[in-house]
This record gives sequence, C-alpha cells and structure tokens, in this order.
Amino acid sequence: MNHIAIKMLMGDRGKYLGIVMGLTFASLIMTQQPAIFLGLMSRSYSFISDVGLPDIWVMDEKVQFVDDIKPLQDTELYRVRGVSGVEWAMPMYKGLLKARLADGTFQTCNVVGLDDATLIGGPPVMLEGSLEDLRRSDGVIVDIDGARDKLGKPSPMSGGKPIALKVGDSLELNDRRAIVVGIAKVTRTFQSQPVVYTTYSRAKNYAPKERKLLSFVLVKAKPGQDLAELTRRIRATTGLAAYTREEFMSLTYEYFMRNTGIPINFGISVLLGFIVGAAIAGQTFYNFTLENLRQFGVLKAMGTSNWTLLRMILLQAVLVGTIGYGLGVGLTALFGYSMRHTILAFKFPWQLLLFSGAGVSLICVFAALISILKVIRLEPAIVFKG
Repeated sequence: MNHIAIKMLMGDRGKYLGIVMGLTFASLIMTQQPAIFLGLMSRSYSFISDVGLPDIWVMDEKVQFVDDIKPLQDTELYRVRGVSGVEWAMPMYKGLLKARLADGTFQTCNVVGLDDATLIGGPPVMLEGSLEDLRRSDGVIVDIDGARDKLGKPSPMSGGKPIALKVGDSLELNDRRAIVVGIAKVTRTFQSQPVVYTTYSRAKNYAPKERKLLSFVLVKAKPGQDLAELTRRIRATTGLAAYTREEFMSLTYEYFMRNTGIPINFGISVLLGFIVGAAIAGQTFYNFTLENLRQFGVLKAMGTSNWTLLRMILLQAVLVGTIGYGLGVGLTALFGYSMRHTILAFKFPWQLLLFSGAGVSLICVFAALISILKVIRLEPAIVFKG
C-alpha cells in the first residue's frame, strides 16, 4: 500500500512538483529570514562579545545599550579599582569620530581607546601587525572590513573597488594624523561602521574636548569571586551601573528588540512565508486528493480500512514535507555560504532547523488533514458513478 501511495503521489508530476515547491518556499523563508534576523541582532552586541577578557563592564547608570555612551570622569576608574574583589580595572574609550580619507571625503568610525599600559580590550584576531604596535607614534589598528571598503583609497578607475588600506598608510581623525600599524578581524557591528583601535590617551586627543571621556571601565574579578556579588558591590560603592559580560549583551539585545521594528518586520516575513506555503501546499494536495478520489474509492470497495488510507495520505504528506524541508534548508545554507564575505548579517544555529522543521510539519499536517477528511467521508459507491 505504501508503494501504491507513492505511485499515486508521483503520478501527476505537475501537482507533485507544485506541492514540493510550495513547501520548499515555506521552508526557505522560515529558515532564511530568522537566520538574517539572528545575525543582525547578534551584531548589536558583537563589540561586547569580541572583548572577552574582562568579567564586568562598568558604566553610567543611564546607559541603555553598548552604543549609548554616557562618559564618566577619569576618577571613577580609581573608585572601581578600590572595590573589594576587583583584581584589575582598565579604562576604555568608545566613540564615533569622523575620519578624513585620501580623497577628502569623511567616514564615521567607531574609535576604541585601550589602556596604554595593558592594551586590554583589543581586537580578537590580528591579521597584520601586532597589538603592541599601538604604542608607536600615532598608531592605530583598523578592522579588515573597514580597511577594504569604507576606509579604502579611491580606485583610479571610475566605479572600481576601493584600494584597501595597508600597514603604513595614514588617515586623519578629527584633523589629527593616524598611522595604520595593524589590520584586525572583528565581528561586524550593528551599523557596520569601520572600527579603529588606538590607545586611551591618544583616543582622548582624537576626540572632541570634553570634561568627561571615559566610556567604560573593564573589570576582572579576583579568582573565586562571585560575579553577581561583585557587580552588586560595585553598584553600591560607586553608584555606577555594573553588568557581567552576558548581562550587558542581554541589555543591548533587549533594547533593540523593544525599541526597533526589526522583530516585527522579520516576524511578518516568516508569517507570510508560512501562510503562502500552507496555502500552496494545502490547495495542491487537496486537488491531488480530489483527482484521486476514484482510486481511493476502489481501495475502499476492495475492503481497505480508513486507517490504511489515512496512513497512505500521511506517508505522502511526510514524503513531500521531507523533500521540501530539505531543499529549503539546503538553499538557506547555500545562501548563507555565498553571503559569508558580504555585509549581510547571517547566523544559522541548529535551533533554527527545529523552528523551520516545526513550521513545515504544521503545513503538512494541515494539508493532510483536509485530504483525510475528504477520504474518510468517501463512499465506495463513487466507483460505479459515471
């Protein structure tokens, strides 16, 4: 009977391919769009995840997310260092500054100033040069994506790709010279702006003159120190906000979830993919069942039970669902692989396979259900009708 069910399904190639394509489309949308959404949201806290050494981030209590900089006075650094349980505390500057390029145009950059002595908070991967080269006069490290694209030199050919910055090249930050001493690999940020690393004292010279320029205090807890207790102690002692690395990432993620339309936009796309896939697969599968009612009637007249017919329809639904799901996930993986070196955000965790698999399963259940009801109510006498 299983062989008969498969022969019936594939007998009409047009409807069979229509069902598969509908499920493939639904699977593709329900996998690709959430993958782009997850990739985009992970970029909102990518700067925090790239700085892996500190245990706790200390900042102004009104800070809502990582780019919501509210500067502190430098004296706050010494107050944090005086809290019991702190092994070390280092300053960090983070701000948006305009870089003047070789052709005279300007590009906004994320400038990060690291502690002059330890350089804690630097890029996770160095591709050229070393982190210690920041101690050279006017030295900066540029991320590879920014060096190739937005900070690159103009191409001599009209419409050509920019010429990537390399070690030894220079640019201007707030009318001050900066020499590229290294190229780093960092995770793209939410706004995909170039990231420029330098020392803390040099970053203060690049930045516009303000009374407060300290963005964050990076804290390492002493061995065996409970991080939750230490964050409470820092808050109570200094009056500043203190978050563990995971808490600060969650704070940033939740801010973008609450205050942007990104979740709604991607949610609508996924819902439309589910609805369209269900409509195409359900209608095509139902039409396929209607056209094969006479065959189902013959099987009923020969004594085939409703349970056997039910099993045949479920087998057909599972078969087309598996093929459509596999094709959709495969196309999503191929899309992500082809976009891996572009600005597009894409993150494909294994949990996403379960999400899209559940969506395709619901579509198949819906398609099979409307067909099952028709077959169960079928009278075998339909075979003898003209």
